[in-house]
Amino acid sequence: MTLLTGKKRNMVERSSKFLLIVVGSVCFMLILYQYVAPGVINFGSPHGYFTEEDEGDIFPTPDPHYVKKYYFPVRDLERTIDFQIKGEDVIVFLHIQKTGGTTFGRHLVQNVRLEVPCDCRPGQKKCTCYRPNRKETWLFSRFSTGWSCGLHADWTELTNCVPGVLNKKENKQKNLRKFYYITLLRDPVSRYLSEWRHVQRGATWKTSLHMCDGRTPTPEELPSCYEGSDWSGCTLQQFMDCPYNLANNRQVRMLADLSLVGCYNMSTVPEKKRAQLLLESAKKNLRDMAFFGLTEYQRKTQFLFERTFRLRFIRPFMQYNSTRAAGVDLDNATVQRIEELNELDMELYDYAKDLFQQRYQYTRQQERRQQRIKNHLQNHQEGGRTEEAGNRLPTEDYMNQIINRW
Repeated sequence: MTLLTGKKRNMVERSSKFLLIVVGSVCFMLILYQYVAPGVINFGSPHGYFTEEDEGDIFPTPDPHYVKKYYFPVRDLERTIDFQIKGEDVIVFLHIQKTGGTTFGRHLVQNVRLEVPCDCRPGQKKCTCYRPNRKETWLFSRFSTGWSCGLHADWTELTNCVPGVLNKKENKQKNLRKFYYITLLRDPVSRYLSEWRHVQRGATWKTSLHMCDGRTPTPEELPSCYEGSDWSGCTLQQFMDCPYNLANNRQVRMLADLSLVGCYNMSTVPEKKRAQLLLESAKKNLRDMAFFGLTEYQRKTQFLFERTFRLRFIRPFMQYNSTRAAGVDLDNATVQRIEELNELDMELYDYAKDLFQQRYQYTRQQERRQQRIKNHLQNHQEGGRTEEAGNRLPTEDYMNQIINRW
């Protein structure tokens, strides 16, 4: 009986020791893993910034056969901003209608990994996006500050309105803020059709201010395309036939400095000259923005935003190609008509798409070059350690082992 009890005790002790060894090994591996691969198991960076690449590359490989259409110097391709979320920096999102801005705007308030995430409460349209160190906003957008400068405010409105609005909200007079403007663009035909469908369902955007040079346009400068409360039920032909339709070349108009052409007064500058001035202004403002994305390239848009601001999204962007615009059957003549009505937008999008692809390729190449340099330095250091070990003199124990084996 005593012998059996002793055997059982020994078995329990062995099991306890084995379990202790397993638990200890797991703890050791976890600690080692964090030292060897810091940031891979990441529960949120204390600074809100990412420190290394994702564990798996979810971003598309740049097309090696891509043919550049425009020349852009490095200063237009390089976009790395030391965004000071604890300082005075502010991201301003210029939201153009029907470009996927609602989805992207939600990403900004719900999907960015931050030390202090935006406070988004159920039932509320706006989130509170405070800096980690004080109750001041770092994001000016629909879902953070609301339409503070007017519904879908354009470049002309935002650049003249944002500083004063923030000063008023925060009860401070600040001239040290840095404003980083961002926006999204979309294929003009798809965007135009999406806007038509939206208007057909009753959307009007009547509360948009269109403020320029300190005033709103007169009814003569900006006539309405319809009578009554909205334009619901309008056909595509009716939508295209209205010469005052703000859907035409919307992206160029919303990105250009309208003060250059007398705002909405069409008699100030000849039509062709006006179109050229607006297009060149829109290209310049887009080029000078901190970041812009393209609706048709969600993963690349995510990549460039993360690398520009050194902020990481929690969940990857998804590409949705089955939109309302995609479900519209058009003949070639109608497509051509839409392209003619959006001639400036077509040229801007062609320009933006090329700049976007070149930025993506440039940024990926820079990352890979840095990674190669890092790998080379690591290999060089490891090689140096191996050579150092090989140059050491054999110890007495080591020599005895060789003699015994022989």
